[in-house]
Amino acid sequence: MQHTKASMETQTAAQQIGKRLGLALASIAMVAASMMGAVSPASAQTPAAAKAPTTAAAPATPTAAEESVRKRFIERFDGAEIDSVTHTPYGLYELRLGSQLIYTDEAVSYVLQGNLIDVATRRNVTKERIDALMAVRFKDLPLDLAIKQVRGNGARKVALFEDPNCGYCKQLRQSMEGVDNVTIYTFLYPILSEDSMTKAKNILCSATPGKVWDDWMLKGRTPARTAGCDTSPIDRTLTFGQSIQVRGTPTIIFSDDTRVGGAIPADQFKAKLDSLPKS
Repeated sequence: MQHTKASMETQTAAQQIGKRLGLALASIAMVAASMMGAVSPASAQTPAAAKAPTTAAAPATPTAAEESVRKRFIERFDGAEIDSVTHTPYGLYELRLGSQLIYTDEAVSYVLQGNLIDVATRRNVTKERIDALMAVRFKDLPLDLAIKQVRGNGARKVALFEDPNCGYCKQLRQSMEGVDNVTIYTFLYPILSEDSMTKAKNILCSATPGKVWDDWMLKGRTPARTAGCDTSPIDRTLTFGQSIQVRGTPTIIFSDDTRVGGAIPADQFKAKLDSLPKS
């Protein structure tokens, strides 16, 4: 689970999309059969051909048809902010709104919000596509902005975007107790409240940011007020996080470039670390 500034713990993904579109998606007629009927046998792809890419690619120049779909969608849903429109191998048009995907037909007569499943392979095509779009290369992270903590030999590496008032972040930290031989890069990402920013600045400006962070997240010891220091790393982290669509905390990026939104159970976290290349 994640904490987000806009929704905290209660707003669902569908509500977030609906808010961005300026309408309740529940009121849109979602006729999946009609949409899938537009896919001709000639355009159907084999599972291998239809498989979503595993790494993010540079955005292609939109085709005339994709631009037409974008214009029609904006006309029908005034104020919609669409990041990209892509014609898929299975005949629908994929619209990306931040970290969410929705689908429509060429005429924008129907809109589908939800997971698209490849029936032959039982693959969640939507999830695979989102994972590809949200991929971030670990080596591209501005690690100089993070609080660095080395446990044991530090061979395994993980980066965490966390808000000091995020309950799920605290759960994640509890899950990480006892995990050794890892380097943890903590990006202070105060998006939940003004108090989050205050705590983040006090932590960053302390003499031992890593210890003060752990004292707060694990033991509930409120960070002491500190004299002013250079807190620009927090602002730069927020700017970078927005550029890679970090919308909630915690967001975890492992050294193999995989990304997880939300806290994960201790056994899964440890298993993932064990699978990482040692460096």
